[in-house]
Amino acid sequence: MNRRELLALLGTVTALPASVLAQQPNALRRLGVLAVTAGDDVIGQTRLAEALAAHGWKEQDNLRVDWRSGAGDRATIARLADELIALRPDILLAIGTPSVEELRQRTTTIPIVFAVVTDPVSQGFVQNLAHPGGNITGFTDYDGPLAGKWLEMLTQITPKVSRVLVVYNPATAPFAPLMLRTIEDAARTLHVTAEPAPVHDIAAIAALAARKDAGFLVLPDFFTIANRAPLLAAIADARLPAVFWSRSFVDEGGLMSYSTDSAEQLRRAASYIDRILRGAQAADLPVQNPTKFELVINLKTARVMGVTIPASLLATAHDVIE
Repeated sequence: MNRRELLALLGTVTALPASVLAQQPNALRRLGVLAVTAGDDVIGQTRLAEALAAHGWKEQDNLRVDWRSGAGDRATIARLADELIALRPDILLAIGTPSVEELRQRTTTIPIVFAVVTDPVSQGFVQNLAHPGGNITGFTDYDGPLAGKWLEMLTQITPKVSRVLVVYNPATAPFAPLMLRTIEDAARTLHVTAEPAPVHDIAAIAALAARKDAGFLVLPDFFTIANRAPLLAAIADARLPAVFWSRSFVDEGGLMSYSTDSAEQLRRAASYIDRILRGAQAADLPVQNPTKFELVINLKTARVMGVTIPASLLATAHDVIE
């Protein structure tokens, strides 16, 4: 090959669209991950790495993953979003609503795949589920109607619950008003009183222990999962029943949860990351709703609280902790 032919070939490669270059197997690509979870989320990182490897993307081989975790703190999440954008990744994974909010403020060109996000249409992240448009797509976790189901589950136990405190942090659960409307509608039908109980810090969580007149409904919120130890302690001190959005609470002593499968969310997100890295456009990939839910009940906690779980609810549980 002479010099003229070589230059012509190089010009052709340079002119190739990104979608074609993205498919080159030996190119090292960069994925930035912004999670709202604690920084030591080794399980989440391992699950994502395994899911990506199943699609042929392996760290230190053809993919570099920059993982950042905000530990449920909004200011930290914002700072970490700046760090990731500065790294100029090929694609971003946003785990949790605050992560999406911060990243979308900083880029309209880098593709963003989200996971564990509630109602992305109402929050303005995408135009609609079938055709998201823009540079964002992903996988939802919960919706308004499910919040009504949580409340219904809480009212099925004995002794009966007549008042329910809905726990969330407004800074990390900006979608909470969407769920509160559904909960209030369901409360009227179920003849209970639903009362918002926003918590912004550990002191507000500890104050919940003084409430002796209600059950607790803990909304999807990475602040509450990051601070689940003090939250579970406050609820245990109050000796009141609670329903949670993640089985992590129940594994550590909470009464019951009805939740999506977080591992499944990361596996599905990896499939979109793979498709985008190989040339697909985020705007063309439909937002997908969860396909797997699980009910987990801690009977040991029920006995300590003097709570009876109806047989009908136990029969539908995926896991019962004795």
